[in-house]
Amino acid sequence: MSFFHYFLSPNRLLSRQIHNLFGFWPGNIRLYEQAFTHRSVAREIREGVKDSNERLEFLGDAILGAVIARFLFGKFPFKDEGFLTEMRSRMVSRAYLNKLAIKIGIDKMVQYEAGNRLHKSICGDTFEALIGAIYLDKGFDFTEKLILHRIIRFHVDMEELEQQDLNFKSRLINHAQKLRKSVYFEAREDNQSDRQKLYVVTVVYDGQALGEGLGYSKKAAEQAAAESVWTHHFQDITP
Repeated sequence: MSFFHYFLSPNRLLSRQIHNLFGFWPGNIRLYEQAFTHRSVAREIREGVKDSNERLEFLGDAILGAVIARFLFGKFPFKDEGFLTEMRSRMVSRAYLNKLAIKIGIDKMVQYEAGNRLHKSICGDTFEALIGAIYLDKGFDFTEKLILHRIIRFHVDMEELEQQDLNFKSRLINHAQKLRKSVYFEAREDNQSDRQKLYVVTVVYDGQALGEGLGYSKKAAEQAAAESVWTHHFQDITP
């Protein structure tokens, strides 16, 4: 391949886009191609298995959660576990990651089926997949520094996050009332927990169980369940 064709190749263009966004050159470009490939356009590599970004999304979610947990632990040395958990939930919530991904410019790089509307959750999913790709390509230390110094430092307003209302239970109840639908929260104890009491809450919306959440209090479990339901079923609705 000539230098001219290499310079204009899709791989080279993607490498430059990533460098412009985050200031580094990818090593294994195939990981980044996969990170930006939505299931709707992914090729099938074996029966029932597509070469989409879903596996990288799973990995990126875990890496992002670990980095943010350590960041919050150091930033707020005198805050309790409840505060730290709430702040982490706000930073990794689907709604917030979607906004963050769009702010960074990831929405312009996602590969998805032409003619379909770009669903809001795709951006947040792709952001997590990208974190997974960076981790596999560059390692944990590199990924942590990038999240802290290139993303949180320049794109996350911690004061705004502290004041943000993410009461998903209230959102869900208000939405149900507007549509005259029933919604209630069924709580039970998780008997498999050997240590601290753990609650499992199921959200029943209009007679249908839509999702569950876990927590060490009924309130925390209700919020977790409500966030799961809101994210997966009512993401496009303005609260």
